[in-house]
Parts: sequence; structure tokens; C-alpha cells
Amino acid sequence: MNHILIIEDDKSLADGLVRALSSEQSMAESCGCLKKAREKLNQNGPEGYSLILLDASLPDGNGFNFLTEIKKHCAVPVIMLTANDLEADIVSALEQGADDYITKPFSLAILRARVNARLRSPRTDKRPENFCFQVGDYFFDFEKMSFFHAGAAVELSKTEQKLLRILTENAGITIPRGRLTDYVWTGSSDFVDENALSVAVKRLRDKLNAQDSIETVYGIGYRWKA
Repeated sequence: MNHILIIEDDKSLADGLVRALSSEQSMAESCGCLKKAREKLNQNGPEGYSLILLDASLPDGNGFNFLTEIKKHCAVPVIMLTANDLEADIVSALEQGADDYITKPFSLAILRARVNARLRSPRTDKRPENFCFQVGDYFFDFEKMSFFHAGAAVELSKTEQKLLRILTENAGITIPRGRLTDYVWTGSSDFVDENALSVAVKRLRDKLNAQDSIETVYGIGYRWKA
């Protein structure tokens, strides 16, 4: 059962979203301020929700700041809801860890489809011990640390292995630069500058001859082409 939290101060909109997203597979609930949202998150635990819909402007605080707060404590997917469709704000939200961004007004059918797509997406915090990936000329076995392209073995560094794994586990899904950086270098004592991810992606592409497979989504991040 999916558990969806809607943080939206417009009560009529929030009630409509609860009705639209509730089903046999999903339970939706709403609250209208950050104080109530924190209470619910504390009550249900950091992994108590499958998805959060978060309004950018709330009566007791900024939704973008709360997004950062959420992502520090758990990996629950967050979709931002806002009336502001400026490209800079969308890019900023994605870089802060938002998994999607929907501007008001929006179609409930489109919102429901994007929510369902996000609920189907793999979570990087709950992953199988072993993961193998095979497509075209590529075969990757992450448990054995064996990586092949066109039948030839390819040596990858630990950083490149982590980057490759998150990209292939989420094939077809754009992963923001901030989330990739946090995942690949979490727990590292090395200094990580802003160009480290770009350099790691270039080396991975070159080693695997994957220029067409590892796509750059300009202003947002990267994805392994589905």
C-alpha cells in the first residue's frame, strides 16, 4: 500500500488531490502547513511515506527549504507543486533534490500519471544486494564487479561503479546532479568540487564507449537511455 502525503494550504485543492490519488493501492492524506507536516513525518517515521506532494508556498514557511530538510533525513520521493514556472526555479528545485516539479494549474489526469510513474520508480535506498544489468553490448554484474562492453572487460573505479549503478538501476529516469553527487560521494572524506560529477561522467562514458547511452539532460542531470 502506497502512503502519500500532500502538503498544500489550499484546502479545496488538497481535498481534491486526496480523492484523486486514493485507491485500492494508495492512501492519501493532507495537511496545510509545515508544522503539521513535521508532526506527521515524525509520527510515521522518515520512511513512512511512499511519496510527498509539497507546495512551494505555505503559511508557515518555504516549501523549498522544507524539501532540503526532508532530503537530509530520508529518500522519499518529493514532487513540488507551485504556481511559478520560471526555468531557474524548476532547475533549483531539482538540484535541491525534488524528484519532479508540477506547475499550477494542472490536469489531475497528468498529475495522477506522474505520481504513478514516480511510485513505480526504483528507490536508491532499498536495493538488492546483487544487481545485474544487460542491454545491447553491455553486461554489468555489480556484486562481482564485472563490467563488459562488446565482450571486453572494462575496469571501473569505485566512484564509476557507484555512478553506473544508480544510472542503470534508474534507466530512463533523469537523476538531478545534486542527488547523483550525494549518492556517489556520501561518506567520502575526499573534497568534492562542483566539477567532480562532470569529470566522473566523462570518464565513465569514455571507458564504456557510452556517449549515446549516458545522456545529459541540460540544466538538470543525467540518465541512462532506456
